Amino acid sequence: DVSPVVAGLIGATVLVVSVSVTVFVWTCCHQQAEKKHKTPPYKFIHMLKGISIYPETLSNKKKIKRLRRDKGGGAAEAAGGKVPLEAAECGLAGPGPAPGIEQLPIAADYGDELSPDQSLTPGGSKTSSASSPGEEVMLGDLTFSVDYNFPKKALVVTIQEAHGLPVMDEHTQSSDPYIKMTILPDKRHRVKTRVLRKTLEPVFDETFTFYGIPYSQLQDLVLHFLVLSFDRFSRDDVIGEVMVPLAGVDPSTGKVQLTREILKRNIQKCISRGELQVSLSYQPVAQRMTVVVLKARHLPKMDITGLSADPYVKVNVYYGRKRIAKKKTHVKKCTLNPVFNESFIYDIPVDLLPDISIEFLVIDFDRTTKNEVGVGRLILGAHSGSAAGAEHWREVCDSPRKAVAKWHSLSEY
Repeated sequence: DVSPVVAGLIGATVLVVSVSVTVFVWTCCHQQAEKKHKTPPYKFIHMLKGISIYPETLSNKKKIKRLRRDKGGGAAEAAGGKVPLEAAECGLAGPGPAPGIEQLPIAADYGDELSPDQSLTPGGSKTSSASSPGEEVMLGDLTFSVDYNFPKKALVVTIQEAHGLPVMDEHTQSSDPYIKMTILPDKRHRVKTRVLRKTLEPVFDETFTFYGIPYSQLQDLVLHFLVLSFDRFSRDDVIGEVMVPLAGVDPSTGKVQLTREILKRNIQKCISRGELQVSLSYQPVAQRMTVVVLKARHLPKMDITGLSADPYVKVNVYYGRKRIAKKKTHVKKCTLNPVFNESFIYDIPVDLLPDISIEFLVIDFDRTTKNEVGVGRLILGAHSGSAAGAEHWREVCDSPRKAVAKWHSLSEY
């Protein structure tokens, strides 16, 4: 025997549970149906010699890096420059206790080591990037095609082949080329081809399909191809670039085949990588340089949502052409305008200041895949590549005991 009150409660509970389950099942089915009939914007499909690859759940460059690692093993993993994240060394936030001091090995021989603007090839020979000033070399040609799929509102770009690339590895007298492609000006789409080993005549035959691009907007877009050579032991060498405004291309009647000369990279186009604010001060009595990484702003979106950037800054100190100290800040989660406020101190004799360079690398850390993606780069000191950087360093050297803080535009990593 059950009392009417208990029976009523049981009935009401069963009714509520039944309705909740029905609503949940209907919602799931409705969402699945919407996904099947809706093409999400900015998704791309990568066709690699007839094999379809759908990187829908992975962001930007990181998907292509995983693909290259699967195809090429450990060499492709090294191409991305991935290392496990460690705790920041001696970085102190805010006006806390005195930070750690980095002793510089001044007595060592620095004659044959790596500089901030050079790459060390596997054979041990050093080659400058193809963008170094004064080089008058033929960089080759790039062949590709552009098409448009009207029913799907998709831009289709096929990177076919390159001819006459320069030798970037003097040891093997060859190169390991691959291509990064970006659609300007928004830079929403960033893709890479695979690396082809030891060739100056690479045949990529890779197709990238970008959805969510109306045909009426094609005239405002520019295709940017960056041709690089993979370096197992250092930063990849830049061979050159190709800029193709779509204002002069009409794919409405079918696929358009194009061949463009690869030109020396124009560093001035890299000012859109965001800005970094740093402060430097030198104490001549204690012979110490204090470096403070303050904050960054307007960092580029590293994926199509622009919400998953986890930036941090690596600080490398060079004496002449050798890196003698390296530190890193903490990772700032989910922000394109991070505030670091972390300081580092280095012992540097006064007479060595003209040969010191400080490199700041802004990096986006992916905690899920342990990948690291370069965002931007800044060099102050002897190897400063900009007038603003050289002026900042000169002001620090001419104004002892004064903290000089300035904003700097980042160049491409």
